[in-house]
Amino acid sequence: MPSRDLTSRQVPPDFAQRILEVRGKLGLTQMGFAERLGVSHISVCRWEKEKAKPGFSAWKQILKLEEEAFGGFGPTGQELFPALRQEVVPGGGLNFGCRPDVVAAVVEAERLGFGHLANPGFAAELSLIDPLPHQRIAVYDVMLKQPRLRFLLADDAGAGKTIMAGLYIREMLSRRLIRRVLVVSPAGLVGNWLREMRRLFNLPFRVVMGADVRAGNPFVGEDGDLVIVSVDTLTGEKMLSRIGAPEVAPYDLVIFDEAHKLAARRNPDGTISKTDRYRLAEALCGTGSDDAIALPWQAQHVLLLTATPHMGVDYPYFALWRLLEPNVLAAPEAFDGYPDDAKRGHFIRRTKEEMVTFEGLPLYPVRESQTWNFDLNPAEDEVYKATTHYMRAVYNKARILNRSAARLAMSVFQRRLASSSYALMRSFERRVQKLDELIRQIESGELSAEELANQQRKLESSRGFRDVFELETADEEEAENGVEENERGEDTLLAGVVATSLAELEEERGQVENLRRAAQALYESGEESKFNRMLESFRDPQFAAEKFLIFTEHRDTLEYIVTRLKGLGYQDQVASIHGGMDYREREQQVDFFRRKTTEGGARYMVCTDAAGEGLNMQFCRLMINYDIPWNPARIEQRFGRIHRYGQKAKLVLLFNLVASKTREGKVLKRLLEKLEAIRKALTSDKVFDVIGAQFEGMSLRDLMIRAVVEDNADELADQIDRGLTKEKVRETIRTVERRYPRTGDVATHLVEQRLQLEKEDLRRLLPGYVRRFLEKACPLMALRLDGDLDTTFKIAGQQRGATDWLLPMLETYPEVARGLFTVLKPKEGEAAVFLHPGERVFDRLCSLIKTRFQQVALAGSVFIDPWADAPYFVHVARVQVARAVMGNEPGKADLPAGRQGRREPLECRLVAVKQPLTGVCVEMALEQLLLLRGVETGPGAFDFARQQGPMAVERATKWLKVELLEPQVEGRRKELRGTLPQRLEFLQRGFAYHEAELAIERSRRAEKAREGDPRAKHLLDRVKERQRNLAAQRERACAELMMEPDMVQAEDPVFIANALVVPSTDPAERKRHDREVEKIAMLKAIGFEEEHGRLVVDVSAPEKAVMQGLEAWPGFDLLSRHANGQAGNGKAPVPAGRQGPNAIEVKGRAGVGEIEVSDNEWAKACNLRERYWLYVVFNCAGAHPELHRIQDPFGKLIARAKGGVVLDAASILQTAER
Repeated sequence: MPSRDLTSRQVPPDFAQRILEVRGKLGLTQMGFAERLGVSHISVCRWEKEKAKPGFSAWKQILKLEEEAFGGFGPTGQELFPALRQEVVPGGGLNFGCRPDVVAAVVEAERLGFGHLANPGFAAELSLIDPLPHQRIAVYDVMLKQPRLRFLLADDAGAGKTIMAGLYIREMLSRRLIRRVLVVSPAGLVGNWLREMRRLFNLPFRVVMGADVRAGNPFVGEDGDLVIVSVDTLTGEKMLSRIGAPEVAPYDLVIFDEAHKLAARRNPDGTISKTDRYRLAEALCGTGSDDAIALPWQAQHVLLLTATPHMGVDYPYFALWRLLEPNVLAAPEAFDGYPDDAKRGHFIRRTKEEMVTFEGLPLYPVRESQTWNFDLNPAEDEVYKATTHYMRAVYNKARILNRSAARLAMSVFQRRLASSSYALMRSFERRVQKLDELIRQIESGELSAEELANQQRKLESSRGFRDVFELETADEEEAENGVEENERGEDTLLAGVVATSLAELEEERGQVENLRRAAQALYESGEESKFNRMLESFRDPQFAAEKFLIFTEHRDTLEYIVTRLKGLGYQDQVASIHGGMDYREREQQVDFFRRKTTEGGARYMVCTDAAGEGLNMQFCRLMINYDIPWNPARIEQRFGRIHRYGQKAKLVLLFNLVASKTREGKVLKRLLEKLEAIRKALTSDKVFDVIGAQFEGMSLRDLMIRAVVEDNADELADQIDRGLTKEKVRETIRTVERRYPRTGDVATHLVEQRLQLEKEDLRRLLPGYVRRFLEKACPLMALRLDGDLDTTFKIAGQQRGATDWLLPMLETYPEVARGLFTVLKPKEGEAAVFLHPGERVFDRLCSLIKTRFQQVALAGSVFIDPWADAPYFVHVARVQVARAVMGNEPGKADLPAGRQGRREPLECRLVAVKQPLTGVCVEMALEQLLLLRGVETGPGAFDFARQQGPMAVERATKWLKVELLEPQVEGRRKELRGTLPQRLEFLQRGFAYHEAELAIERSRRAEKAREGDPRAKHLLDRVKERQRNLAAQRERACAELMMEPDMVQAEDPVFIANALVVPSTDPAERKRHDREVEKIAMLKAIGFEEEHGRLVVDVSAPEKAVMQGLEAWPGFDLLSRHANGQAGNGKAPVPAGRQGPNAIEVKGRAGVGEIEVSDNEWAKACNLRERYWLYVVFNCAGAHPELHRIQDPFGKLIARAKGGVVLDAASILQTAER
């Protein structure tokens, strides 16, 4: 049968003929066929004439029609989908007469899906990252140990919280503890999440957008299992109705990024105001309240991510905690009384200073802030003075008239004056438009002078009347319809005037128009001192070819910079992003900047603060503040884009452009210099976070305004010197950190982290075991591997239809990668599909193997154990302990339907049971079965086993339930019962505080009702209803808590495979495994290592390996290292935690002859390469055994291997080190 190789487009060369055959069989015209596919009949016509090829989606539909037309067989009777056929068991039943290689393939397919049982850090092994100590501690030591994760991950900005979330997701999916994940993030971070999840973790997340609701329910089915959606999209009415639909399965894990945006606050009158975002979070987290959004389910696991959990106000911080434990932390007083030990189960926070590498070195590079001073040229100075004169006049008059709207309008001009001539010009244009409209309204009689004053007062009380730059940090801004929040805010502020008559409006209009013309002339002259100063740095030889990240507050300035740079010949070197961009356009620009300049990438990235949220620019080390925010927290957020996890440079530089001789420039220059000096003295970047608290009763914006109005910049600079001291900043930082439970000590865990990392490195499954599985499984599916498995290869079908199942698996990969595969972690820019457990193609192959050969594996086969003295059975089963979600019990009628009848897995693993023909069952290492050689016998070869087989399975089932699962269940129940009194106390206390809150609110409402407040009666009735509901909630919550231990239950074991293991009857084989020969060889190898000053650990027996934290059958016999910790090969030392001991496999022969290496040992050699040594000892039966050492036998001997992994003596002698 001709081979069907996978092309880059994944469509076979005979597509036209197959389309004609399918259409003919179904009796369809081209029009009818096109309607079935959802394409035009012109497309079908072009396909049949081979003028065009169908795309992925179309070909997938054609395959379905082909199956419909021929019932799974082609027009010639040939099977179309052999991969989907289930093999028939010869002889039927449990007969141990099936092919052992097939049984082993099924077991290995299942085992690789439980990779965490072999390597506890399996997710890190699969991902394109090397987790740092603080990340490993958070995920593996804290989060994964929570049976029900309700967690606030609050590390400093740049710590890699997305990385930690991805690791947790990948690990939980691998452990089969979750299936559906919902990531809820700000709109600007949706693309970042999609890119990171796919690129680093190969997780096929998809973004759900508002338009998706028109095509159906995006949360239903497999396509809805891994979803990213913006928080504001999800709060929309239509989207909420979709996620709350009855057909939507509950999400197991919900992640909220930038969780501090889930705002709730307590008002002065004691009432609580919640944003729609917070109410959405309440619904997803199961935080019931009278105004909560209703969903029929709640997430079992909740993860909140934020670098700023406490924004200076206590209640919003408490509100985040309430989402985690709504009943226990029902009121702020309950939270205050919650002990730190209990909080640590829900919270972790590490500062930049606490994060270190495995070697104990600071994680973040040295940072330095420099102020680049520049002088205004005469034209700029004239515009500056004229604008300042105008602003001062309006500022003073606004103060007299108490017009805060006008004062804020002037702050717009002041910021833009310091930003760019173009931004200033554009703001004057908008001001003129606002004045023109007011003049028109007065002239037309629509507005009187009195009404003008009222309009200004209304403006000041309107929702949009606020200084976004002052009140929000950059990550709090939200774009809407392509417009940044600060732009909407400025547009509102520019309507603020001090004029009280038509004459005054016209006078101001004339003044503003003159200023606009002056700014325009300056802009059109192309002479701007600040821009020229920036250009000097671009041309500075010390920064040659380096990338620059340039920040500005204003989109107008961004456009100015980009236009000027392109006009100077940098058109192919400039990328830009702003907050109004669609996430896909934003990602394109980021990728353009990320690409190396030698490969056509941008050298300059210009972005606004609103677009900087979530940017990971650690490949760049130079940043320019084109304008300086009056909110210092925004400066730190900007710097955090490059001063973060993953930055490779030793020095990161920030340049602040300041016109130091202007009024504002003098203040800013002194402030920036003082902040940098204190930061260096305290070695803490927290300086920028607490600067706002250093000036009592005055914001930095007020200082900037005073610099203009009072003309006393030097005095204000001195005031900064006096008010901003190292001691005050240090105490403020300490006060802030005392709000959090202490969790950040990373350095004290480094030794254990390095040891754990070393063990995980020795227990890796990739690439060796994946490679071995592919080599053995693909032929079973009529597939072959073409190419070099050490680099990239193709998957080819050996018969028609053999590769058709691949098509839908590859749709989410870039087209250039779809025809190539690799078992090695791909390097940056390498186009290939990385095959591993958890990856779609690999998982589908494993699933097909298990489905097709399920009955074969259960029927069993025979394996040879050269060390065994008597036959025994082996049963492989999947076992699970789960928590039954309570529902349909007395008093639970109101439990959401989506939660009733569900089981939430607590532990799921694969077990191998060894069962002697006479005797009790014991658990054995699953790897041991895969080490054994299989033998094909036929159904009747071992009649005794066939007769005893069904009874053996029954005994194994009983043993799994009684001896294995019942103790596990009881252990979990005992643990829950042990903490029950304390948890019940916390729960009761939470309800008591909540009841007290309602009692106070009831009293307050009742008093207002007596005073005649018309709304008070309605609100009082609502409080009474909440009190009645709370009593029922309390009773139900306490009952559920008391029943919780009994809800832990074991599920019935699911058997995967059976095997009969018999002793070897081959004298030659038994001789090869002679224990005395092996003992001599081991002594020779250990002696050699010790003579060379190395510490040796024997891990040749399962119990010895397990004691060292390894698998029972690790694939080698010895671990060797120098006494100083260096690997035992005598080469130069490497940093701690990055290089473990050498693994040595010892083989002995009585004389000289070929060496047999097991599949397990060969796979481990493939994984460890230069750290794996093969020690062969010949002439063990003689007086002088000879040791021959080979480093990296997989690389050096693979070409000489024959018959699988049998190595001849000549190859060993030729390759061994002298």
